[in-house]
Amino acid sequence: MRRRGFIVGSVATLALGACNRSAGRTLRAAEFHPEEYPTSQALLDMGRRMADYSNGRLTLKLYPGGQLGAERDTLELATFGGIDINRVALAPLNSIEPLTLVPSLPFLFDDQDHMRRAMDGAPGRKVLQSLVPHSLVGLCFYDSGERSFYNVRGPIRTPDDMRGLKMRVQNSDLYVDLVESLGANPTPMPLGEIYQALVQGVIDGAENNWPSYESTRHYEVARFFSLTRHVIAPEILVMSRAVWDDLSPDDRAIVQQSAIESVPLMRGLWDAQVRKSRAIVEKSGVAVNEIAEIGAFVERVRPVWDAFVTSPEQKALVAQIREMGGSGA
Repeated sequence: MRRRGFIVGSVATLALGACNRSAGRTLRAAEFHPEEYPTSQALLDMGRRMADYSNGRLTLKLYPGGQLGAERDTLELATFGGIDINRVALAPLNSIEPLTLVPSLPFLFDDQDHMRRAMDGAPGRKVLQSLVPHSLVGLCFYDSGERSFYNVRGPIRTPDDMRGLKMRVQNSDLYVDLVESLGANPTPMPLGEIYQALVQGVIDGAENNWPSYESTRHYEVARFFSLTRHVIAPEILVMSRAVWDDLSPDDRAIVQQSAIESVPLMRGLWDAQVRKSRAIVEKSGVAVNEIAEIGAFVERVRPVWDAFVTSPEQKALVAQIREMGGSGA
């Protein structure tokens, strides 16, 4: 990942500037995932870097495992300064800032590498900057993997195989429309309720990445995992703008650079966790299938793009991201 360079070669200068303010400060970070999860570990790494660059004056206190509430709740608290730093999926931001819809579009990215290049580059910076008017400061992007469908009934090979399936989705209009465009019945539901809903037959399936499918133990019930890879949206690390504005310029630089430098660690841990989770799932006997004709799925979701990519700014961002990949979506 390209470094921005304002700490490279000048850590000593920043540390000296930070020491001019004697009072220490601990930033509170909310994380829904458990402490061992890659994003949680990245936040802890960020905290260590902050402490190092500030000679121990700036520290971070992580509250993992949803201790401070669900992502929508903690995000709202962050806008008011009640939480300092928050790792969230893009879905809760979709209703707040239209540009956050773009990285969530189905089949936007060719693969994970394409997503990382785009989010590390100019497109990612545009999305981060778009949050400032909403009392948030975007710090960096973390991975959320390739999302695919899993269900209790059978393998999904074509969009027709999804017809009538009751599929859990995130509470996002985009995800609702995505599932509807493929012929299934979307059911918005918190992540923590999915397992029981699968057991009781309230839903037939859901969609997520390998680590979430494995760590939630959904694979014990939904035994068919179909590699549609329909969304490769990143997750985002945001900070309360009220808290950000209260920091000195040197402290802002330390927080920003510490966040950016935590990304490679997160990605390495993420890639290792994907391999581990997939091995556990496949060893359990879950039926995993690739999609031979992904173009059929791409055609079905085109109306979703038309419905959600409406402004000139969104269209320009889509074009910029597509230019960084291979063939058009």
